[in-house]
Amino acid sequence: MSTSETFPSSTVAGGKQTARLFEPLQIRDVLLQNRAVVSPMCQYSAEGGFANDWHLVHLGSRAVGGAGLVIVEATAVEDRGRITPSDLGIWTDQHIEPLARITRFIKKHSASVSGIQLAHAGRKASTDAPWRGGKPVAESDGGWKAVAPSPIPFSDGDAPPAELSVQEIRAVVESFQAAARRALQAGFEIVEIHGAHGYLLHEFLSPLSNKRSDEYGGPFENRTRIVVEVVKAVRAVWPERLPLFLRISATDWVENGWDPDQSVELARLVKPLGVDLIDCSSGALVPKARIPAKPGFQVPFAERIKKEAGILTGAVGLITDPQQAEDIVRNEQADLVFLARELLRDPYWPIHAAEILGGTVNIPDQYARAFPNDDLAR
Repeated sequence: MSTSETFPSSTVAGGKQTARLFEPLQIRDVLLQNRAVVSPMCQYSAEGGFANDWHLVHLGSRAVGGAGLVIVEATAVEDRGRITPSDLGIWTDQHIEPLARITRFIKKHSASVSGIQLAHAGRKASTDAPWRGGKPVAESDGGWKAVAPSPIPFSDGDAPPAELSVQEIRAVVESFQAAARRALQAGFEIVEIHGAHGYLLHEFLSPLSNKRSDEYGGPFENRTRIVVEVVKAVRAVWPERLPLFLRISATDWVENGWDPDQSVELARLVKPLGVDLIDCSSGALVPKARIPAKPGFQVPFAERIKKEAGILTGAVGLITDPQQAEDIVRNEQADLVFLARELLRDPYWPIHAAEILGGTVNIPDQYARAFPNDDLAR
């Protein structure tokens, strides 16, 4: 069984009955201490793709905050697969050690499991950081030519991306495989393939962005081909004992786009190939989709895929309240709850949720003085 190494810790507990959110979850040989997950959140703070002090502190603080799983942000498998020039990367062996520094810290100082999301931005690559407007970065300003299944830009007025040849598609698949091998060397225990949010794999899935007429376009079988190939390639080098996740946008929120029915079919397709959990997000393929955003608005996708495909799922999207997260797990709508912006606001959300709901969270002894009551800490 793969668990954290021994580290000085105290146990925070609240209430008399353990909430379902704080029950452990075994996936293959990896044991998660609870169901609260640090969702991959881009920090746009790297240089040359290399993780640095910002990433160590950002991820380490959320690990000691009690999350069961900490997933590193979308990490590019190719340099041209970055969303911005400041994205993390894992396209060379030189990227391994800075990432390993993070996994070593998490294993030594927390009970969290380390995961990484492997990604390729496709036609949404070569843009500026959101706080600088997020506009495309010209090649003359340090940007690069984006690639996609078809030469259709994300936004009107943007330069069209280059259409990938079949040979180039196969090279992308190989890049995902090489990235997974590096992730293993860096000490990660879970890999998530990013097939959502309008990035490259999602672009192949959706008929709105994939207009190809070869074996990678047209019917469902062809549009899902690259995802199947990436899953097989990653699983070939990712040990059987370690979990593999796939993040998808369960719907484009646009007529005639990718939809929940196809998402269920995709989940059924990849489960026997070695995918253990579908991380259910939505949207971001096209800029003008009408998304009915409200608390838990994507949870029904996780619930449906879990029940109809018979696979573990993760729920994400405007989940902020501990009772809301507890209800999702207790009502078997999803197996894990992925938190993003709420964990930016409060890195110690799992500890606070355990106090409210009733549950146990391991935290470093250095923080135990903040919980002096016998009921809350050893």
